Amino acid sequence: MNKIPETIDKEVLNTFPQAVFPGRIILIYTLHDAQKAIAYLNMQSIVGVDTETRPSFTKGKINKVSLLQISTTDTCFLFRLNYIGIPDVVKDFLQNDVLKIGLSLKDDFMMLAKREAHKSQQGEWIELQDYVRIFGIKEKSLQKIYALLFGEKISKRQQLSNWENEVLTDKQQQYAATDAWACLRIYTYLEELRKTGNYTNTPLHNELSL
Repeated sequence: MNKIPETIDKEVLNTFPQAVFPGRIILIYTLHDAQKAIAYLNMQSIVGVDTETRPSFTKGKINKVSLLQISTTDTCFLFRLNYIGIPDVVKDFLQNDVLKIGLSLKDDFMMLAKREAHKSQQGEWIELQDYVRIFGIKEKSLQKIYALLFGEKISKRQQLSNWENEVLTDKQQQYAATDAWACLRIYTYLEELRKTGNYTNTPLHNELSL
């Protein structure tokens, strides 16, 4: 029986080993590459999704979203939106029936809409901040939810790096891929527990339909 804690102390989290995405990372710079990536992703039933935006240190200025990460269990595609925008094939994917898992999706939708994908909130999506409440988890950050479940820490050192660099560093690529993959891993792990009932924590009543 799996015991799921409600919260985690930051000092405890900092003692954990670092989580690392174990699969291949593929950078997408062209429309042709985007089409090939989406053809592969359309064969999946579920993916993890995240975005990155170059930080602005000027008050009132918000940059356009730079990167869209879409991950399977073993492959993460990094779409360089600052190079290719959001092609129709990507927009269609964001609105189709492949189940997409993310965290703080409202922010991602807002940033994608500002660039081009005005209907990105359509399609099949699961917001992890809502979903984990079923299991009594009170944390809302990806880092803490992941640490609660897997005893590993997602590094945030690259979060405020320049996501519009001509070449993304290996550390940037690993960070971006890990975030999208972690969303998928959290959901698939918890969904298996939900189906088997092999966990302890009083489920919270909410509006999520499963």
